[in-house]
Amino acid sequence: MVDISEKDVTKRTAIARTAVTMRPETLLTIKEGRISKGDVLGVAQVAGIMAAKQTSAWIPMCHPIALTGVNIAFDDNGSDELYIEATVRTTGKTGVEMEALTAVSAAGLTVYDMCKAIDKDMAIGPTRLIEKTGGKNGDYRRNDEASF
Repeated sequence: MVDISEKDVTKRTAIARTAVTMRPETLLTIKEGRISKGDVLGVAQVAGIMAAKQTSAWIPMCHPIALTGVNIAFDDNGSDELYIEATVRTTGKTGVEMEALTAVSAAGLTVYDMCKAIDKDMAIGPTRLIEKTGGKNGDYRRNDEASF
């Protein structure tokens, strides 16, 4: 692990996104709350938050970080794509990019798990960092990304 003891404490934020592509009827079934395993978006939201909090247990070289906020948001294209966005915040010595990426990944996997009985052809991705603020390297914003 990288030694961060000399780094400054700053406010840090990261936003990541992914998509789950599925059959239109699958997306409609999710939106209508008719998936037999329950509330897909509610469970995926909790999974994303839990994953963000446990990132250092998943990713070997990540520092454990005290998060000050995790928000998971959903949108869709009205047809066959569900979009998942995580915004993660902390005040600390290292960034939260991995926490945001882990959050959307876990949320996407949860959607797949809860819907696989009706649609095994779902695909997750691309998963990408959209923005990060704070820290020694400054702010970053992906240029090719429209927000939802």
